[in-house]
Amino acid sequence: MKIPHKIYLEEDQIPKQWYNLRADMPQKPPPLLNPATGKPASLADLEPVFCTELAKQELDDNTRYTDIPQPVLDFYKMFRPAPLIRAYELEKALGTPAKIYFKFEGNNTAGSHKLNSAAPQVYYAKAQGMTSLTTETGAGQWGTALAMACAFYGIDLTVYMVKVSYEQKPYRKAVIETFGADIVPSPSMTTEVGRAILKEHPGTGGSLGCAISEAVEKSLQTDNCRYVLGSVLNQVVLHQSVIGMEAKIAMEMIDEYPDIVIGCAGGGSNLGGLIAPFMQDKLLGKAAPRIVAVEPASCPSLTRGRYAYDFCDTGRITPMAKMYTLGSGFIPSPNHAGGLRYHGMSPILSQLYHDGYMEARAVEQTRVFEAATLFARHETILPAPESAHAIRAAIDEALLCKETGEVKTILFGLTGTGYFDMNAYMNYQGGQMNDTVPSDADLQKGFDSLPKL
Repeated sequence: MKIPHKIYLEEDQIPKQWYNLRADMPQKPPPLLNPATGKPASLADLEPVFCTELAKQELDDNTRYTDIPQPVLDFYKMFRPAPLIRAYELEKALGTPAKIYFKFEGNNTAGSHKLNSAAPQVYYAKAQGMTSLTTETGAGQWGTALAMACAFYGIDLTVYMVKVSYEQKPYRKAVIETFGADIVPSPSMTTEVGRAILKEHPGTGGSLGCAISEAVEKSLQTDNCRYVLGSVLNQVVLHQSVIGMEAKIAMEMIDEYPDIVIGCAGGGSNLGGLIAPFMQDKLLGKAAPRIVAVEPASCPSLTRGRYAYDFCDTGRITPMAKMYTLGSGFIPSPNHAGGLRYHGMSPILSQLYHDGYMEARAVEQTRVFEAATLFARHETILPAPESAHAIRAAIDEALLCKETGEVKTILFGLTGTGYFDMNAYMNYQGGQMNDTVPSDADLQKGFDSLPKL
């Protein structure tokens, strides 16, 4: 049959449950550790920082499916289901026999997949009686999504945005403020941990680890307030499973199944969500797709990091997670414009990678923007730089099929649009973009900051 360019599900086909990958993992991710005691974090340890229901999801290794609350499903219906798209024009441009599909998560004002987790996190906060939230954001996608959800549910929000991104992307700030949130460039002088980081690193452009530290401190000092995170955490990977579950349903409708599933990898929420049902098939022995995580060469946690317990923030006040990490003190080069700036990787994905269920590769940002430009010219969507890491790998796999003559089905995640990233695109088009790859000595500084357990 002729496969249409876009495959849409019906509204009633939006998944009614989230899928928890941990339930089917033979080796569970090691538990979060309380930094004060060195013992596994309990619900009581997490409740001062996270909403109770989210803390329960964070600690739950065994429940395979969790019902999505009806109010969250109603929220989802404003922008879901998201389309699965066959990249016919890209295939023609590459001259490849491969079939390329992408799951497009950019059809909402936030411009990304982040709204999938923002909605339930704010819903649970509202249900618990919280009146304000704090968070961090890197490129601004999470801050935008959370500001939208907070405006919908009537909750105040303070966003700490990585300073270099805050300066590079002023329109993200404008959108976040349009939805009523306060935004602070991080590290800042507004928190104790921010002042300490600036004292140690004057003029730093910041990192997600810095911004997390400030957001957590702010939440702990504010009444009826909790902290929420847009990636890395188990709860976020759980919420993002709607991406992969929709993608699998859509592929079944056209009698397709991916040989290769590719996602960009920063903290891991998009990748974890996209691969969830396909990884389940792999874990249960039903299929054997290749799963590929693509990260920036300037922040290579999976490909060059250490698998160790580390703090999730630069200020070292959060629980410790076992993950592939560059060290909580690692700060990416300020000329890295492609997002994915976090020092560590989701504990779930770290465990799966460590156990050999998925691959990882790191790519330089000029090659990422080359792929983004080619994709935009042929598929008429300007991709987010983060997404373009996955596009780069999908193109490389398609070109390999051209060499070998193999007909493979490739699925990648297009996490969002790049219309707030025009400075980066302009720098690339003007030949002003450089590739910065940290040396072993640079990385060692971060490894030296790992906690000694």
